[in-house]
Amino acid sequence: MYELWGVDIETVACGWPVVKGDCSAGNSDSCIAVITLASSLEPYDEAAMWGTCKTENLGAEKIIINTVSNSNIRYLLICGSESRGHLAGKTLVALHKNGIDEDGRIIGSDGAIPFIENVSRDVIERFQKQVSLIERIGLVDIDEIRRIVDEYKGKEGPYCEAAFVVESARKKSRPVMDITSGDIMVSGDVMLDSASGIVCEVDSE
Repeated sequence: MYELWGVDIETVACGWPVVKGDCSAGNSDSCIAVITLASSLEPYDEAAMWGTCKTENLGAEKIIINTVSNSNIRYLLICGSESRGHLAGKTLVALHKNGIDEDGRIIGSDGAIPFIENVSRDVIERFQKQVSLIERIGLVDIDEIRRIVDEYKGKEGPYCEAAFVVESARKKSRPVMDITSGDIMVSGDVMLDSASGIVCEVDSE
């Protein structure tokens, strides 16, 4: 709860982070979240949220949803090793800078499947306005990451609007081809269907 111009606003959604995945909540009042891309690094509790992002579509959507549902988050540190092929880090930067086109494609992304399908344009615009990106792709030095978190964790007050709760991150799917199963595990939560050639993220819930 935060008072803005004499009005109380809810800064953190109930049950935050609202989308579960490979992320953990730390200090929800902190104004910086950390995305470690394809690197699994020991979480630092002074960050509001800490987790990986290995795909440029569903992974990016989860980050957007969990960010806008906590108005305290004003900075997003993108660090860790880039995910090969997906380019999730560069895609997040492109999304924040350019948004999406009329087909939901992230403008300026070179990722394999850079489409936002389950998050509306107004949510993306809220994400763009609410946070500033700290782009440190490739940084895996945990001491330096913690130093950045400590520098930014209390640097700014909450965003001027209440937590924005998005109903679901998986309300629809791209009608390219029906995939019933994958047969090659690319990483812990990314699977390749060799028959269709489509890479998809496995729901870890």
